Amino acid sequence: CFGNHELFRKLAFIPYCTVHNREWYRLITHGFVHADMTHLLVNMFTFWSFGKYIEETFRYLGFGEGAFLLLYFGGMVVASASDVIRYRNAAWYTSIGASAVLFTAIFLNPWDKILLFAVIPIPGILFGLLYLAYCQYMARQGSDNINHNAHFYGAIYGFLFPIVLEPRLFQAFLNH
Repeated sequence: CFGNHELFRKLAFIPYCTVHNREWYRLITHGFVHADMTHLLVNMFTFWSFGKYIEETFRYLGFGEGAFLLLYFGGMVVASASDVIRYRNAAWYTSIGASAVLFTAIFLNPWDKILLFAVIPIPGILFGLLYLAYCQYMARQGSDNINHNAHFYGAIYGFLFPIVLEPRLFQAFLNH
């Protein structure tokens, strides 16, 4: 959608259109729209890096093949839920973005290193806290079309998702 504004408007998350035009597909499609090539590459690298680990861990835990799909697509829907309510009558509001996969990886292995700014290794749990703070800061700025609230809520969903699948994992998280 980088150079195709019409396609961007058709797929982006616009709560007004989602509710009033019943374009519920937007709850999913906005997760595939990116602001620019850098946004796409960062998301693809994150997905590749952590998605494979999560798939293998889910398989080891016996969650089945559908668990990862539920994480991925459920994260897009849950991430948008508050904005559907908040902006349902705001025809001007448009956004993109959701995030769940990284935070499931952080939950499963909180002390594993993540590269901050692609060079500074820090524990995943610290990265996660910094990311959540950044999302809240950027959401208050409102200066781009990236839905930082969706990233925030998607991250929370991703963190809680393994607990919903297997509540005993919370104790394992605390024991890390």
